[in-house]
Amino acid sequence: QVQLVESGGGLVQAGGSLRLSCRASGGAVSVRAMGWFRHALGKEREFVAGISSSGGSTYPADSVKGRFTISRDNAKNTVYLQMNSLKPEDTAVYYCAATRYGLGYEGPYSYWGQGTQVTVSS
Repeated sequence: QVQLVESGGGLVQAGGSLRLSCRASGGAVSVRAMGWFRHALGKEREFVAGISSSGGSTYPADSVKGRFTISRDNAKNTVYLQMNSLKPEDTAVYYCAATRYGLGYEGPYSYWGQGTQVTVSS
């Protein structure tokens, strides 16, 4: 059973940066594609970025392309989301997720973390 724990959220001013981390345990995390999602109040959950199991391919959503970067360190079982040039509309709870073995970043995602709050003030 894969367990995911996010950290690094917080309050930041518009234009600022945050780095989210997702530490994974249980199961062979290094063979799974991983992704970040976010859920803002009053909106549906949104895909933010995905990364292949090797880390060689990344897939940011159009809304964050050029500002957010997903990466992973399989030796540390950790996935990161570097968020730059943050905007108030980026405010949401950010979730890390993992697929089952052999799937791509498109999912489906079977394992989810508890989420970390990111708040961007104007």
